[in-house]
Amino acid sequence: MVASVRIESVSKTYGAVRAVDDVSLTVERGSIVGVIGYSGAGKSTLVRLINGLERPSAGRVFVGDDEITALTERQLLAVRRGVGMIFQQFNLFRSRTVAGNVAYPLRVAGVAKSERDARVARLLDFVGLLDKAHAYPEQLSGGQKQRVGIARALATDPHLLLADEATSALDPETTADVLALLRRVNQELGVTIVLITHEMEAVRAIADRVVVMDGGRVVEQGPLYDVFAAPSSPAAARFVRGVLHDRPSAAVLQRIRAAHDGRIITVAVTDRPGLVAAVARALTGNGVEAELVHGGIGELGGRSIGALTYALAGPDAAVDAALTALRDADLAFQEED
Repeated sequence: MVASVRIESVSKTYGAVRAVDDVSLTVERGSIVGVIGYSGAGKSTLVRLINGLERPSAGRVFVGDDEITALTERQLLAVRRGVGMIFQQFNLFRSRTVAGNVAYPLRVAGVAKSERDARVARLLDFVGLLDKAHAYPEQLSGGQKQRVGIARALATDPHLLLADEATSALDPETTADVLALLRRVNQELGVTIVLITHEMEAVRAIADRVVVMDGGRVVEQGPLYDVFAAPSSPAAARFVRGVLHDRPSAAVLQRIRAAHDGRIITVAVTDRPGLVAAVARALTGNGVEAELVHGGIGELGGRSIGALTYALAGPDAAVDAALTALRDADLAFQEED
């Protein structure tokens, strides 16, 4: 697959602060990649490096076939026409109508009025706001403003869309609508999307791959399901727990311990056929009493995902044998401290 974005060993420093630290990643054409991290992780700086608003202190950035780190500012202008941007605070012109906001980048690009008007109408219809063409931003809801922002970002027919915290200012229902629209942009228009966010739920909703940043570094990246099913970094594990709610918190675990004297384990649930039954056979076939005390199983991309927590009662040797049976059956689990 051809890459829309390729970042090679990129760092960005501001004095003594290293905002992006030796980051390498590839965004394949036609994909949706979620870049997630807490505040200060380096996500927004990464966006500015991708669209050339910032120059890296080290490393190279490619957008399509263009090495933007080697281009002059004038040359960058042409590349940026192929890159759309949407923002958390919408950044609409209050003095322009909805149609005027969408038309603005086309006016700057010198597109003829007849073509400009036709493209604006087509885009407003696509985002469901054709009837709001002559309204002004203050007459719109937050979700409608973001739809205008998306239409404006698509005005120049970009091949890449950068969404920087695009749903952070929206309520959950409106967020779902905007994310569904972004999925349509990807599927129907073939636009590659890089979604910068601190909301793992947004990544879960539409991303194909996820990149987890922490302290300016990429600490984990991979297919969405793989990262959700088996996060390998503490940062990714925190994000996943915040979405799935399938593992007991410290407070819940304390209450479980107060009610059960035995050992406690949490078994990871994936889309492996017969997994729950296999867990039951491994535990109960060794003379161990296994009580399900916490857990949850959901779906991600049509595949099962979650975790089940059991309190195990019985002699230590029997519990050890049950855990060995879990390992022999290639069932991932952890014993809670």
